[in-house]
Amino acid sequence: MRAAERAPISSNEGDRLFNGFSAVPALLIAVSGGADSTALLFLLARWRAKRPDGPRLFVATVDHALRAQSRNEAAAVKAMARTLGLAHRTLRWSGEKPKTGIQEAARAERYRLLAQEARRVGATHIALAHTLDDQAETVLLRLAAGSGPAGLSGMRPIEARDGLSLCRPLLEVRKQRLVATLEQAGIGWSEDPSNVDPRFARPRLRAAAAALAREGLTAERLARLAMRVRRAEEAVVAGAGSARAKLCHARHPGRLDGGALIAIPEELALRILSADIAVAGRGASGNPPRLQRLEALWEEMRAAIAGGRRLRRTLGEALISVDSDRSVSIGRAPERRAQRADKSAPVHQK
Repeated sequence: MRAAERAPISSNEGDRLFNGFSAVPALLIAVSGGADSTALLFLLARWRAKRPDGPRLFVATVDHALRAQSRNEAAAVKAMARTLGLAHRTLRWSGEKPKTGIQEAARAERYRLLAQEARRVGATHIALAHTLDDQAETVLLRLAAGSGPAGLSGMRPIEARDGLSLCRPLLEVRKQRLVATLEQAGIGWSEDPSNVDPRFARPRLRAAAAALAREGLTAERLARLAMRVRRAEEAVVAGAGSARAKLCHARHPGRLDGGALIAIPEELALRILSADIAVAGRGASGNPPRLQRLEALWEEMRAAIAGGRRLRRTLGEALISVDSDRSVSIGRAPERRAQRADKSAPVHQK
């Protein structure tokens, strides 16, 4: 690792990282107590101290209550926030925990609790401490899961969710630089044992990071890949939106012209189907169906449309119909079909 990749974050660099928050009225900082989020708290407080008219800062720690030490870690964050003159609140995940998929469930609950706290304090933005290393791991995880371009575009610097903005100002910063920043300032942090637990995928990838880097799969290159895929993804999304507007069936309002659908690039057709299935099955906030299942459906649909044959399929609680006149309709599946599809359908595409 080059010296620059180990250097602490300077005050001037902090200005560049956080300038986007200048016009934000209030910002909630998510701090677990680990090195990354502790550094984010320190850096944002330092940045804000130079700006009398800057955003109001609030701090929140989600205690998942999965480890005995978590309560003490939250208390340590609270003490640090107090020394910085910032209000802190611990958000506790109460109730029964799932037996499987605990990390995914914890992540979902964490975002829910943070969104709830942001609204309580009047914050429109939530600052998260994801780093360039996290981005690289995300790309590898999604690649291993068979994700398409949407997944391989990784985490976004700013992501709209439930009327709030999730912000990742450290997404281009190596973790080691945050550790160096804390060491320089004499600030301690906690270590979550799950970060090195080989039962979970991310720690296994971290253990393999050096070997991957020797083959050229460095964190920087993986993050650059995510940025390039994200750029292409934005073009595809725009293209799908334009194509969707031209696919209305001439004789059947509300239905798609199947002939026109199979004539456009396949990726655009898949995006249109994915979006329509998500909305029809679960409403505007629905998740898209898993890519592999969507591709299998598309193969059947394309053959049926080309041959002028009828087809009925369910996916993601949606009923997809192709009629002999090549018109395509996508609507909510009847209750019985929706329940059967729910039991067999996998988790949504990442």
